[in-house]
Formats: sequence, structure tokens, C-alpha cells
Amino acid sequence: MPTNLFRFILALVLLPFLWTAAGAQAVSFPDFGSALPGRADVTYLDLARMVIPDLAADKDGFYKGGSPIDMRHIEGPDDGGSPPETSSFSDAAVLAIKAGGKDRLAMLFDLGDSPDSAEGYAVLALYDITAKPKLLDAANVAVDRSTYFREPNKLSIGDGDDALITMSAHFNSNQNYVATPLIMVAKDRFELIDMIYTFDEKLCAYSRKQDIGFQTIADGQPYAAIKATVTDATEPSGESCDEAAPKAASHEISVTYHWDKTHYVKDSDAFEKLAAENEKRF
Repeated sequence: MPTNLFRFILALVLLPFLWTAAGAQAVSFPDFGSALPGRADVTYLDLARMVIPDLAADKDGFYKGGSPIDMRHIEGPDDGGSPPETSSFSDAAVLAIKAGGKDRLAMLFDLGDSPDSAEGYAVLALYDITAKPKLLDAANVAVDRSTYFREPNKLSIGDGDDALITMSAHFNSNQNYVATPLIMVAKDRFELIDMIYTFDEKLCAYSRKQDIGFQTIADGQPYAAIKATVTDATEPSGESCDEAAPKAASHEISVTYHWDKTHYVKDSDAFEKLAAENEKRF
């Protein structure tokens, strides 16, 4: 299936995520040729070229270039695939954040398929645009085929600090696989707090969805605790099927991350257990 067609279909599948994100009015998709707010001397294309130096517009309104600059995968040096030799996209997601009490700009570029991995390749870039624009950090955050910011996009974890939430996903006819990285910025560098895996399926007799919610809890530490809750809900379809429908049910699985001097520590392995249970249903 052509990459652009796949991404269009995936966008339809993930419309609930995209609608909610739009409602939050935090992520924008500005034209690359437009200037940054209050900065007539700098465009979003200028920022994008710090990641893909030869990026340029074509006659169809897409931006094309070669491979991005070298960068690590957010999970570590042994994770992720190679970047595509050529990049082509029409826009990037832009999110204003706070880090270390300073204004920062995050941009997320989904570059498409990796040549040597089933995952895609998506660049999360961090910029200082308060003076002469500077690329502070960049990491590949793709964990699956297509990558987006996920609602609520960012969480305030301190006075002048935000954590970021992205998501990577792919789907087939009746299953949707989603990985959700929870990322903080420490000393202008992205650091992974945790990776949360969820799995939705829709069968004849029932559907089962796993949605994630986040909240922060002030606990006297430099960074607030983060509570992530997966709501696992099963709903009978009411259709006549060969298999018996399960009863409607819903339960929550929660993990809280507390700051421990240098990094976040989670209070349980509940999400690892959920991922293992989900894998048995693939």
C-alpha cells in the first residue's frame, strides 16, 4: 500500500485522537514557508532544515530532502531503524513547551518508513527560538509505522517544565496497535520516562478498547508525579455471531511515576503485564 494512502487511512482510524488533540489547541501544523510568531526573520522551514539540511519545496506542495542528521532513538542506541534515504512530507506538528523554566519549541516530523525496520522514522526536535534559532536536541521517537503527538500532547510537571506525549501506531482490519512514549526534557535533552503499549480490537461479537489518561500530582519533589491510567473496556456488539459475546466490562490499570533525584521511577510493572497479556491476543 502506498505510504501516503496508508497514512490517510490510519488518520481515519485515529480520528478520535486527532479530534481531541485539536480541541486542546496546543499542536499546530503551520505552513513551512510561514514565519514564526513574532519572528519575521525565521520560518518553520529554517527550523526543519536544521534536521534535514537539504529540505526544499516541490511543485506539489510537499517538502522533500535527503536523510536527517544523525540522532539516537529515544529508547536507546540499540533501538529503532535507519532513517529513509529520502524524506517527503507536507508539514510537521509544532508544540510550544516549557523546559527548565525557558520557552522551547518542539517539532515532530514523521519521515515515513525505515528501510531496515518495521517501524517508521519520526524525528522529535527541540529548539530554542528566543534569539538566533538553535537546535538543542533531536531523537527518533517512532515505535511503529506512523507517529503523532497524543492528547494531551504535554503535561505540566513543574514550574516551567512540561513532559511530552507522542504515539506510534499501525492497524489491520480489526486490530489497532499503539505505543505511547512519555518523554521529559532535562537540560534541553529528551529523556524517556516510559513506553506504554495498548491494543484495541473489534470482532463480530464485541469490541475492546484501551485508552490512556494522564494526570499530574504535586508531591513536594522538583517534578510532579505523573499518574497514567489505561481504561480497558469491552463492549458487546449486539450482532449475531458464531462466538458468544462477553459481558460489558471496564477496568483501570494505573501506574504512577515519582521523581527520584535524577529520574522518574514507576511504582509497579502493571503496564508490562498489560503488554504481555495483549501480546497473547495478537
